[in-house]
Amino acid sequence: MPRRNVFWLILVAAVSLACYRQAQSNRYGRVFGDTLEVVHTRALKEVDRDTLFDAAMRGMMEELDEHSHFTSAKQLQSFEETINHEFVGVGMEVTMDPKTGHLVVISPIPGTPAAKEGILAGDRILRIDDQSTDGISLMDAVKKMRGKPGTPVVLTVRHEGEEEPIDIKIIRAAVHEDTVQGDRRDPDGKWYYLLDDTDKIGYLRITGFADRTPRQFEVALRELLDDGMRGLVLDLRGNSGGRLQAATEICDMLLDSGLIVTIRDRDTDTDFEATPEGTFPNFPMAVLVNGNSASASEIVAACLQDHDRAIVVGQRTYGKGTVQEIIYLSGKGAMQLTIAGYWRPSGENIHRDPKSKDEDPWGVKPDPGYEVELEEEQLAELRLWKMRRNRVKTADDAEPAKDDPRPDPQLAKAVEYLNKEIKAESTE
Repeated sequence: MPRRNVFWLILVAAVSLACYRQAQSNRYGRVFGDTLEVVHTRALKEVDRDTLFDAAMRGMMEELDEHSHFTSAKQLQSFEETINHEFVGVGMEVTMDPKTGHLVVISPIPGTPAAKEGILAGDRILRIDDQSTDGISLMDAVKKMRGKPGTPVVLTVRHEGEEEPIDIKIIRAAVHEDTVQGDRRDPDGKWYYLLDDTDKIGYLRITGFADRTPRQFEVALRELLDDGMRGLVLDLRGNSGGRLQAATEICDMLLDSGLIVTIRDRDTDTDFEATPEGTFPNFPMAVLVNGNSASASEIVAACLQDHDRAIVVGQRTYGKGTVQEIIYLSGKGAMQLTIAGYWRPSGENIHRDPKSKDEDPWGVKPDPGYEVELEEEQLAELRLWKMRRNRVKTADDAEPAKDDPRPDPQLAKAVEYLNKEIKAESTE
């Protein structure tokens, strides 16, 4: 036999053996595929393969932990919009009025299709295309207003103070949310980051930790320092987390050294350390948190608290001390898989196990004397008032009544602490 033929025979045999061994080691994959096919072809109720695959994946994730999830291909766009704080839609913040149950515009986002077409804060949305909003859930309403870029949606709205509703046609487009916000907006839609010009106390609210959040935070903080800021309120209330790297980068800007957080997977520990480069000068800080502050926001709050860089004010945080990796599945969706846990600089684990008790050391607790509890109804009313006050005002809008603000006891407690620290520094 010619030498060339012998070579090819050996090569084919080697490849065949490798494929056989791989197939043998992947017997679960074969069983899964065979089972899916049997159910699809023989079950009394006919179910398509994609639906069966999605159900199997959801079941597998449910065996792990409460933060591991499967996202189907149909849900993937919405999932990525949430993670990245970017979406395709009309560009406005909406809520359900807690008293009337009506769908109300909190504020159009500057520069978005909603703002350009004349949507105003306080508008009541009566219909979305041909569907009435009576009884609709907030999630379903938002879903109907989102869609593909360049597609139209018609909103029937009634402006505040007007009797007759009008139809407004809006063309959907990509919308990028500000993840770092200030206390209120000016008439051009720019954020004011100072609570007032007298005490020079800054206010930065981080709504989520996206890739662009550290840069937004840096720009806002530099503007505050240029304006003579003497103390900072960092509001993480309601912040459910986001990118781990974004949280560590923000901590690094506020600390010149020391441990930020330790990430522990099955085999290794990884420490994230602060460095002197790019650190902002020291100033008094207070961090606001509540029961909906979770994950990356807990990393920031715990780090600043453990290093005595800031006090923590408000309510105990959620207690999510795990890290998820997003694994895409070749066009069939994605897994959000828990791959590690994290520990605060003090060495304590933030994670709240399902069996944890109130007396166990989970989450981030406010500093002693700075616990301020708010009921859910108080939070909802305060959130609605603040968002409406933060609206982009037109030339015809009256200024909000400054003598009738909604009380925010948690913010007031943080400001009280900062004023005390500023006064102490000025007398030294």
